[in-house]
Amino acid sequence: MKLAPTMKLTAALAASALALTACGGADGADDEIKIGISQFVSHDSLDAVAEGFKAGMEEAGYDDVVYDEQNPQADMATNTAIAGQFAADADLDLVLAIATPSAQAVAQAVTDTPVLFSAITDPVEAKLVESLEAPGGNVTGTSDKNPVKEQLELLKQLSPDAESVGIVYSSGEINSQVQVEWAKEAGEELGLTIEETAISASSEVQQAAAGLDVDAFYVPTDNQVVSALAGLLQVAEDKSAPVISADGASVEKGAVATYGINYEKLGEQTAAMAARILSGDAEPATMPVETLTEVELYINTESADKLGIEIPQDLLDAAAEVYEKIEEPEEAEGDE
Repeated sequence: MKLAPTMKLTAALAASALALTACGGADGADDEIKIGISQFVSHDSLDAVAEGFKAGMEEAGYDDVVYDEQNPQADMATNTAIAGQFAADADLDLVLAIATPSAQAVAQAVTDTPVLFSAITDPVEAKLVESLEAPGGNVTGTSDKNPVKEQLELLKQLSPDAESVGIVYSSGEINSQVQVEWAKEAGEELGLTIEETAISASSEVQQAAAGLDVDAFYVPTDNQVVSALAGLLQVAEDKSAPVISADGASVEKGAVATYGINYEKLGEQTAAMAARILSGDAEPATMPVETLTEVELYINTESADKLGIEIPQDLLDAAAEVYEKIEEPEEAEGDE
């Protein structure tokens, strides 16, 4: 099965956007709103969700918003403490939790304030909602469920001789465990052997990748792995193994290609849900979880050239983004 490079948003989402335009934030947009944001770790995709959310809130007419932005940088104890801090803040009108570990901590602690999540692979498996159609509590949001099978089909198209695919994933992220299972199911259909190895911290990513004897790598939307992507990419280059990622930002950093969602648009879609909640037009308990159904093709031609992979012209023509060089990682403070 070949995935169309761009799938249009559903009519329901379009209707939602029209409804938002009609009601805007007119009744409550002039009042100061306070929103807590817990973002599990810093990397481009999650950063884009936060920026998209804030832009979407402004677009909805909520100009006077105070954001309490917190980031535990993948430290689980701090992640829990942030959730407790938000639970104790009576001034919060809404909480946004970005990525599964943050959403799980916030959902457990914050019970009297509306909670929206974003960048969650499987909200039901993560026990955030009772069902996608009827969340049932004070928590709902947007999923970044990615087309794993189509991404692996893209790998087979670009590297037809590949027989084994390595996946490094975080044992503490249920979203990653779900994607590994999806990859195994797709691998059986595509004739690919999936080799997996789990980590508990981002510092283990490079060593874990080096221990896999595989023809290619697949990087799921795993926050620990994506935040330490440079180490995995170095191992892949040493092995002459192409990397297919689940997100476009990782392609810019050196993965060869992916069909992925636009995380800034996902943040904007989450903001549209927030505006409906804040205006009183909807409640989390009965607001279905939404998924961004538009996916885009991302290609890095420099990474492909290094591996001797020739990207078909039809894919280049269809790509939303073609990166002709690998983005150099920013130096941390104090680096020489």
